[in-house]
Amino acid sequence: MRRISAFVFAVLFSCSISLPAMAANFTAAQKGEMETLIHDYLMEHPEILQDMAAKLDAKQKAAEVSARTTNLKAHAPEIFHEALDAVIGNPKGNVTMVEFMDYNCGWCKKSVKEVQALVEHDKNVRVVLKEFPIFGPGSEYAAKAAMAAVKQGKYWQLHQALFASEGKVTAEVVDQIAAEQGLDVAKMKADMEDPAIAANIQKTNILAQTLLFTGTPAFIIDDQVSPGYLPMDGLQAMLAEVRAKGGCKIC
Repeated sequence: MRRISAFVFAVLFSCSISLPAMAANFTAAQKGEMETLIHDYLMEHPEILQDMAAKLDAKQKAAEVSARTTNLKAHAPEIFHEALDAVIGNPKGNVTMVEFMDYNCGWCKKSVKEVQALVEHDKNVRVVLKEFPIFGPGSEYAAKAAMAAVKQGKYWQLHQALFASEGKVTAEVVDQIAAEQGLDVAKMKADMEDPAIAANIQKTNILAQTLLFTGTPAFIIDDQVSPGYLPMDGLQAMLAEVRAKGGCKIC
């Protein structure tokens, strides 16, 4: 009976956080007794806390998935068809994959090999690369340089070369690699100052927040979202699922 009472008191005591009027009706002695009962019960049944934590985690994940799905559909044009985003693979592919990435992200460095292999093996996938620089000034400089490289037709070359470089990607490293890849660095720097590039990066940052992305890489394939690194077989599985359901619904 004491255990049942302790559980009931625990519920009432937790409710008192949001119901101060109820808590105000208890005397100091009653509150003290409830605290003792709650403590004793939880010490005897600590698995309750694990169950509560698991349920809360599942509830939060479900809410996160729901929010992402809603926002994904609401912002589909900016996600899949933003004019300034670089596109590789087949521009007319029947399914679009989007990657949010940063040139100073170790997992993105690993992911680029998977994306390279994917576009080589799947000739019907359209890949949108979104510059999402979250690792400081060097990342932002690299993102702007990569977007400026589009005007010289060398985005993909610079993109791959930046990820192939060792160590931190800084402005100096970007300029050196750009020159090695045959870009006109002076033109690249001038094009980087285009306000549209900064605006696009800001828009991508807002989209990432809306989609609850807290890091890079993050992948979107039609209405499926996968934050974090995925090997090529994982990406292929997502593509296959979309195609099996009839292809793009929002991409």
